[in-house]
Amino acid sequence: MLHFCHEAAIEFADRFNTALVCHRWNYLACHPRLWLRVDRSVRDLSEPGVFPNIETAISASRHVALIPGDTILIAAGGSHRVSNIQIDKPLCLIGAGEVPDDTTLICSRGSDSALEFLSTCKLANLTVKAELGCCLLHRRGRLTVDGCILQCETNPLDYLSCPIVSTSSRNEVIPSSMKGNKGDGVFVSQTRIEGGAKAVLTSGDLVLQRVRVIYARASLLFWFDVEQL
Repeated sequence: MLHFCHEAAIEFADRFNTALVCHRWNYLACHPRLWLRVDRSVRDLSEPGVFPNIETAISASRHVALIPGDTILIAAGGSHRVSNIQIDKPLCLIGAGEVPDDTTLICSRGSDSALEFLSTCKLANLTVKAELGCCLLHRRGRLTVDGCILQCETNPLDYLSCPIVSTSSRNEVIPSSMKGNKGDGVFVSQTRIEGGAKAVLTSGDLVLQRVRVIYARASLLFWFDVEQL
């Protein structure tokens, strides 16, 4: 978990940079009370910062201009149901397992997307599966996908069945809470993409740039940006 603690710190919360200093600082920086946690197995939901599902954790997270958003740690084991969940505040969603397969988000048929992003966000160490719609729907903001698995139907009937869909346009009005970020776009690294009509579908002004693919024995790893020219 330390790896993803440190990665999240780069863009979201400086306190996580201290996690690698020593055991004491690691304990303080990664203490459960500093995270919002999603854990369906927790019986006592009165514990601060613990939620039964992802949607309630996102609703409880902070939305303060010019202050990095919360980090939500999603418990490993089993699957978490997600459907058209809008994220309009800066957030980092991290799977708590050792590998992305340990933490799975499933979007059932009848939904446009599993997660819809309208702000600068980051996903790490998660598997997102969509039965018909898309895994990630990017409307605006800077979306970073690191060390994840995105899965869609292998032979989709719907043209929207794509792991990543971006509708972002440079002509959109940027909310004041988002000003000062790196601009709209999607950055994907070390991520396995499976199925879908296309790996990436853009219907706005963003275009695919700087593509790098690593062929591993069990999967393909992607590095690419989807940004404005």
